[in-house]
Amino acid sequence: MTLVSVGREWAVLASLLFASFTAWAQAVGGLPSNNVPWVAAAVDADIDRAFAQARTEQRPLLLYWGATWCPPCNQLKATLFSQQEFALLTRSMLLVHVDGDRPGAQKLGARFQVRGYPTMIVLNPQGQELTRLPGEVEPEQVYGLLQTALAGGRPIQRLLTDARAGKALTRNEWRTIAFYSWETDEGRLVAAAERAALLAELADRLQVALPLEVETVNRFWLKALATAGDGAGLAVGAAATGQAAGGLRRADESMRSRVQRLLGDPQQVRAQMDVLTGGASAIVKMLATDDPVDRQQWVLRMDQALAGLQRDTSLSRADRVSALVERVGLARLDQPKDTIRPKIPEALVKTVREEAKRFDQDTTNGYERQAVITALAYLTAQSGLLEESSELLKANLTRSHSPYYLMSQLASNARKQGRSDEALRWYQEAFETSVGPATRLQWGAAYVAALIELSPADAERIEATVRRLYTEAGQDSSAFHERSARSLQRISAKLKDWNRDGSRSAAVGRLRSQLDATCRRLPTGDPQKGQCEALAQSA
Repeated sequence: MTLVSVGREWAVLASLLFASFTAWAQAVGGLPSNNVPWVAAAVDADIDRAFAQARTEQRPLLLYWGATWCPPCNQLKATLFSQQEFALLTRSMLLVHVDGDRPGAQKLGARFQVRGYPTMIVLNPQGQELTRLPGEVEPEQVYGLLQTALAGGRPIQRLLTDARAGKALTRNEWRTIAFYSWETDEGRLVAAAERAALLAELADRLQVALPLEVETVNRFWLKALATAGDGAGLAVGAAATGQAAGGLRRADESMRSRVQRLLGDPQQVRAQMDVLTGGASAIVKMLATDDPVDRQQWVLRMDQALAGLQRDTSLSRADRVSALVERVGLARLDQPKDTIRPKIPEALVKTVREEAKRFDQDTTNGYERQAVITALAYLTAQSGLLEESSELLKANLTRSHSPYYLMSQLASNARKQGRSDEALRWYQEAFETSVGPATRLQWGAAYVAALIELSPADAERIEATVRRLYTEAGQDSSAFHERSARSLQRISAKLKDWNRDGSRSAAVGRLRSQLDATCRRLPTGDPQKGQCEALAQSA
């Protein structure tokens, strides 16, 4: 069997999409915004020069790690980075942009322990990390954190150590810890499994140290509950008393009362917008008892708070869509996660349809559309409206500067509907049109996984696709670092599963030989060499 052609219509579509992307890339120049002097960096030498300049000029440094296709990255470009306030506030900073798809960039990801897009790190002139900025909060909240850093803020590790030791911290130092981007910490400050207990400990300590800092205490508690409800576990109130943090425990009555008051206060809800729109369902899991009536009451309280955020026109469209996504998540709370046609209240489904249509019509900025349209497609799919989700994605393919991201969503929708051939065509097209070494490996790994799961007998296509990916990996100087390494790990795991009974040993052996040859070309002492060899062995 030869490689399957995607057909004339797919070729025409690919041509249109490539032309659209090329025009967009030429227009924006690859930088996050044009209102500040970003310094592009992709290799260690670029970063070393930036740090040398920062030390010489005694300027703090803001490192932004992102990707062209990433929806929240595009949201930052449409909001925070494009604002005049951001330009004014960062005049005394050195702004460095690392595009994760530039050759060599994934090695920088390993250097700074960054994986998720976007990640924003503020460092002092000596290179010490002051904080990681959350990409989901309101720009005004980011400005406050930047001002603290510019005023000579202390490194985040030192702040956290002092806070846990019971030493006095200022109000702004406590806020720096509370607004730290724990989701992009990557285990630097705390292991993921210990994060919920740490946040609960900090909430306890701040409540004792500065009892009037209600908003910051609330943030610590909500983050702790959201993290615990997502599966990490939380021993509420245990940290400050020295008890060991253990398995999953629900919140006590005082915590339930605290959150109930917060949800009834629109101002407090707005202040905690990013936590609620990203973790409402997890928080409800921690607050509700086993009583169905109590559980429904908490769902209703949270839904009302989210509905207020959804209607708040002072928020960005992406934030308002996120609130609606969480409302649907609450409606699905007691249904299996993989439910394709969930039971959703008719009124909520009607709202989803209306908002999807309105936001599609109203969102004109190209960056913002990449964030909003992809979120709307996910929203409608989660609401059981798979056909409408796919229609929305198809209508926006030629309007997106990263259409391959939309194609991957189309593939997912088709797969859920049992349309395996269509799903594979979209996975293939997403891979073929993807741009950048790290992204091509990521989308290629998704295509290989889909091939093995949906068409395992198509050995020739599977082997040819993996061979292409291994060839591209061999041409990328940082293919065995961070995001790219995880894509290659996924391929190895899938190949191992594909050859579980030994019937594809010949094909897998040929692929392993190709990867072995790449490993041998890597210099001795390069940490990638060991990673490459481990991947070849695991396959």
